[in-house]
Amino acid sequence: MNQTRNTQRKGLSVKMITKIALLSALAGVLMLFEAPLWFAPSFYKLDLSELAVLMGGLTMGPMAAALIELMKILLNFVLNGTITGGVGELGNFIVGCAFVVPVAFVYQKWHNKIGMLAGMAVGIVCLVALGSVVNYFVLLPVYAMVYGQPLEAFIAMGHALNPAIVDLQTFILYAVAPFNLLKGVVISILTVLLYNRIGKHLEK
Repeated sequence: MNQTRNTQRKGLSVKMITKIALLSALAGVLMLFEAPLWFAPSFYKLDLSELAVLMGGLTMGPMAAALIELMKILLNFVLNGTITGGVGELGNFIVGCAFVVPVAFVYQKWHNKIGMLAGMAVGIVCLVALGSVVNYFVLLPVYAMVYGQPLEAFIAMGHALNPAIVDLQTFILYAVAPFNLLKGVVISILTVLLYNRIGKHLEK
């Protein structure tokens, strides 16, 4: 009996590892396809990689979501390298987890449609809030240092798109926060539309 239980646990573990690997690879591929947005400078581009991460989080829990997010970042690091010494990738990992982990955590507690929607609402708020903080204190200063330009150069790029952007605070308010809000909403909508087709199979 014990041997049978251990075999079942091992089988479940192998299945989970396999699903994490597959979703990480899918997220890494989706991360390669980016689209610029009209209200943010060109280095802010929308990709759908969080869709695969969120599917994994909803079907396997918050820890799996964090692992898929990490593997996605590492895969992108291997494919594209880094110009920030890993700081940008670390920031992207934190921002990504700020979205997918709360969604997975709430859905794990309330495993129904309302729990999913509530988790997505919480995740979007966390994404916008933490994404703004990380960009303000980490990502933008690092990118300014890497490109050898003052922060004012990025603000000028934002101002060219939106005259209301006049300093770093308004850059965050009118470019970074809307970008993360739109990303969270788009990924959430796609997840709701695709979950019955994809997520249910992953759960099984």
